[in-house]
This record gives sequence, structure tokens and C-alpha cells, in this order.
Amino acid sequence: MASQDWFDKDFYKILGVSKDISQADLKKHYRKLARQYHPDSNPGDTKAEAKFKEISEANSVLADPETRKEYDQIRAMGSGARFTAPRQPGANGGFEDVFGGMFGQGGGGRRQGAQGTSFEDLLGGMFGGQDTGFGSSTGGFRGAGGPTRGRDFSATTTLDFLTAIRGETIKLQPADGPSINVKVPAGVSDGQRIRLKGKGEPSPDGGAPGDLVLTVTVRPHPVFERDGLNLRVDVPVTFVEATLGATIEVPTLGGEPVRLKVAPGTPSGRVLRVKGRGVTTAKGSGDLLATVQVAVPSHLSGDARSLLEAFADAMPAENPRAELIAKARG
Repeated sequence: MASQDWFDKDFYKILGVSKDISQADLKKHYRKLARQYHPDSNPGDTKAEAKFKEISEANSVLADPETRKEYDQIRAMGSGARFTAPRQPGANGGFEDVFGGMFGQGGGGRRQGAQGTSFEDLLGGMFGGQDTGFGSSTGGFRGAGGPTRGRDFSATTTLDFLTAIRGETIKLQPADGPSINVKVPAGVSDGQRIRLKGKGEPSPDGGAPGDLVLTVTVRPHPVFERDGLNLRVDVPVTFVEATLGATIEVPTLGGEPVRLKVAPGTPSGRVLRVKGRGVTTAKGSGDLLATVQVAVPSHLSGDARSLLEAFADAMPAENPRAELIAKARG
């Protein structure tokens, strides 16, 4: 993604969210859009495919809190600056050169502002005085004669849900140059960025090469949904199973179903937990969370209807909504 896009594109508007949306709500909203516009759900629809790419690009920036913070700060400075190619070696770098270096577009040397304030001072204040990647951690840019770090390259890849959970080594083919094998770690999440050190552009003067930043898009699964390290699945049960209790089968991701006990009187919405059957990463393992959904029969035979009416007559005359209505009235 070109750095100029950070000025030109309003990623919040593209996703249809406010700028103060929480990371959790942003994630939920993006998942909803991804399901709506995913090419697998819209075969042959070029407009839906273009929209999917557009929202994926926006999410790749806003899903990461640090990248989102940088994006907000850059957008707050206005869209008047433009990004140009770096000047000849030894020439003074312009404003666009400084920001070009920030986003892997090459960069110029130190330049003083109108009041004697250097741009590295400005950027140091913007990012909390930490190392911004333009020079040493003590602040300032490298001298004009120092080695120049190569530019970062960016790439995107789309993975199946199961592949993202298990991890895999994939092959990337740049437009020019040899292919690159990339090991995608187990448990990679939608919108996550993987930085491959030294896989970017070589330095033009003997410095360190740039990095390759790979943004991962994960296709939604028709059954499972990821919640951190946990996997969620909705499991329908019959009215009789929920009322009297039963042992049911629950699907697992890429494996055989497991058997779970539904206690008598289980209401719709209760969550049953299967330990260790979620997402496994270097940070730990999650669980499978099965949410019970009581399935109401849509058709009844005459005998079944008569028996159900007899059951209703035998039940106490209670209104399950009475307490809810009383609370609403205050």
C-alpha cells in the first residue's frame, strides 16, 4: 500500500465506522463486512470483490492499534503533503522525503524547519520520543554519508480458516525476483501483519535491507468463528433434548465430533465448553465454546399438537416475562 493512501483514503469511512470505535467493535464490524463482500459469497461479482479488497486494506491498517495510532496522527496533519521519489544522493531531503522514509519510500537527510525545529524532533514528539526507524534510538537522522536502509515491501495473502489456525509455509512470488517461502505461524488472525526481516529492497549503498510486511486475510468459516484463542460454534438442540437433557455431538475444527452432555432444563444461549479444542499458538491454547440454540419445530402432526397442548395445560400458569416487564416499568 502506497504511503500516500494514508492521506488520500479515509479508512473509517470505507468501513462505515466512527473514528472512536473500539478495537473489539471494529473487529466485529469488519467480520460482518468480510462475510458480506467475500468473493466466495459473491462469485463473479467484480464490485463485491473490489469492495472486499478495499475493506481488507482499511482493516489491515486499523486492526493494529499501533498502526491505527500512526494513521490517525498522519491524517490529523492534513492532506496537503505529497510523496515524491527521493532526491539524488547528497541533496537535501524535502518534507515528502521524510515521510517517504517512514513508509518505506526512501528518505532524505536532516532538514530544519522554518523556526529551527528539525523534522526528527517533530516526529519524535509525534511518536512519544521513541525510535522512529529513521536513525539511532538516541534521535536524529543518519548523516548524508551513512548507509541507507532499503525500503520495506508490502504484500497480501488470503488463507482458508483452517490453514490460518494450523499454520503453513506459503510461497510468495514478487513481480520481479525469486519466490519467497513464508512460514505463517499457527493461529494467525484476520488482518494480522507478519514482518519478514531483510526480505525487502536491498540497500543501495551497503546498508541493511528493508523488510517484507505481509498482511493476512482469513476467509470466514461457515460454522466456526474465532474469539481470541477460542472457537465459537452454535449448536441446535431439540426442545425435548433441552428440557429432559441429552448427550449430543458437537463438531470440531478439522477433527471428529465430540460428545457433550446437555443438562435437563438447559436454556437457549447457554455455552458448553470443550477444553483445548480452540486455537493453539505459542502463547497458549483456547477452547471450543458451543452455544446451545433450542430449535423449535416448524411443523407438528395432529397427535403431537394434542400432546403438546395437554403438556401446556399441565404446566403451572406462569408468565416467564412477568419479571422482565416489572423491571422495565421501574
